[in-house]
Amino acid sequence: MSQFDQVSVLKQGNVYFDGKCVSHTVLFADGSKKTIGVIQPSTLTFNTGAAEIMEVVAGVCSVKQANESTATTYSAGQSFSVPANSSFDIETIETLHYVCHFA
Repeated sequence: MSQFDQVSVLKQGNVYFDGKCVSHTVLFADGSKKTIGVIQPSTLTFNTGAAEIMEVVAGVCSVKQANESTATTYSAGQSFSVPANSSFDIETIETLHYVCHFA
């Protein structure tokens, strides 16, 4: 799916890590939400409250989850799941476009 139809988008963006990650929240009629954003080349650590699925739309990243000893590489068309109340380290060497699906 290349677009989301019949949604609301919050005008105020979410800016993290001094602007290295910027996203916007998308609200769906069924009450669910997603964020759509970009991560500039960097190495960052994200903490999760809710479980989420990170879908890579464009770019490549290396991800090491809190419970893993090695990193896994993901590229456009792939996704990875992150459990609630966890964390993951992500490294990008080019701008990464993503959709975060909240469980």
